[in-house]
Amino acid sequence: MLYYGKGNLLVMGRDKDMGIYLNPGDELFQEAIRSEIYVDKTGLLNYTNKVLRTSRKYLCVSRPRRFGKSMAANMVAAYYDRTADAMHTFAGKEIVQSPDFETYCNKYDVIQLNIQDFLSRSSGADGLLKLLKKSLLRDLLKTYPNEDYLDATDLVETMAEIYDATKRPFVIVIDEWDCIFREYRDNKDWQRLYLDFLRGWLKDKSYVALVYMTGILPVKKYGTHSALNMFWEFSMEDPLELAPYVGFTNSEVKTLCQKYARNFEECQRWYDGYSFQEVGEVYNPHSVVRAVSSGRFDTYWNQTETYEALKIYITMNFDGLRDSIIKLLAGERQTINTKTFSNDMTTFGSADDVLTLLVHLGYLGYDSTSREVFIPNQEIAIEYYNAITNTDWDIARRLKTTPAGFLP
Repeated sequence: MLYYGKGNLLVMGRDKDMGIYLNPGDELFQEAIRSEIYVDKTGLLNYTNKVLRTSRKYLCVSRPRRFGKSMAANMVAAYYDRTADAMHTFAGKEIVQSPDFETYCNKYDVIQLNIQDFLSRSSGADGLLKLLKKSLLRDLLKTYPNEDYLDATDLVETMAEIYDATKRPFVIVIDEWDCIFREYRDNKDWQRLYLDFLRGWLKDKSYVALVYMTGILPVKKYGTHSALNMFWEFSMEDPLELAPYVGFTNSEVKTLCQKYARNFEECQRWYDGYSFQEVGEVYNPHSVVRAVSSGRFDTYWNQTETYEALKIYITMNFDGLRDSIIKLLAGERQTINTKTFSNDMTTFGSADDVLTLLVHLGYLGYDSTSREVFIPNQEIAIEYYNAITNTDWDIARRLKTTPAGFLP
C-alpha cells in the first residue's frame, strides 16, 4: 500500500506519519469488511462529510453494547486517515457513489482513541488523562518533530501549533467515551475532571475538523446544562439523521435471511422491535449476525452481560416502577418523560429516569412520537424474566397472559 505524507510519496509499509493513536491506518475496519457477514453502513460518512468543519462537527453517537459502535468508529477513522488508502478499502461500498467521496477521504490527521483502553491501564481519571496526553504527545511529536513548540508537554498548545504549520485540522474519533461514568458511577469528582479535559481539548478549537464520539450514554448533564454543550446527540431516544446506522434495517435483515436460508419471521420475533421515525424497524446487529451464522435463534445479546445488571435497575424503589415493568412485560406500552434523565447511571429522581436509562441500554424501545417505551422483542423479554427470577414479583399471577406473544 502506498502512503502520502507532506507532499511526498513514501515507501510501502508503516511510514513515519503513522502512530498508535495518530493516523493508525485502516486495519481494524478491514477486519470488519473481511468478516463473513458485513453490512455496508458507509453511507454514514455522507453525514460526517456534510458537517465536517462546520458548527455541527461535534457528534456524540450513543448506542447499547454490541450495536456496532466500534465498527463505525473504525470506519470513520479509516476514511479520513491521510496514511490509509480509502480508494482501495472502500471500493464497492455505498460511500464511493457520493460525489464528495474523494473530496474528503484520506485528507486529515486522525486521532483515534478507545477510552476504555486507557482507563484499564490507569488509576482513576487523573491517571487516565496523564496516560492519554502522554500517548498522544508521543505520536504527535514523532510525526511533527521540527515545529517550534512553546510547550511540548501541553497537548492543546501542541495541536494548535501543528495545525498552524500544516493547515490540516484533526478528525478525532473517541470510542467508549463514557466508560468512566459506567465504571466509576459514584465518583463525581473524577467525572468532572474528565469532562473538563474534553471541553478544554475540543471545544472552540480551530484544529478540530470533526469529533466522532461513541458510547452507551449521551453526554453527561449537570443540572440543566451539559458540560459538553457543543455536541449534537444521536441516541436511542432520538437518532435523527443517523437512524439508518443504529442497527440492521428490515431490508438488510431480509437480505441476510434470504442469503443464508433463515426464517425471516422468526428473526423478526427474536431481534426486531426497535423503531425510529426516520427508518422504521431496526434489529440488534450482534444477535442477527450470530443467529444467521449459526442457524439458531437464541439469546445472544445478553451473553455479553449478566442479567444482574438489569436487575439492579428494575428493582429500584421508585413509586410505580414495578407496576410499569409488569405492564411492559404484558406487552403494553408506558408513556414516560425522558427530559429529567441526567445521562448517568446513578442520578435518578423518578421511575421515568430509570426507564429512560433502560432505553439507552437497549432494554426498552422508545417511540419518540408517542413518547412511549416498550419491550422490543423475545430476546429482551427473556432477559427481564431472568432478572426477576427468585424475586417476590409473582409474575405469573400479575401478568395472567404470555408477554406480548414473545415467550412460548
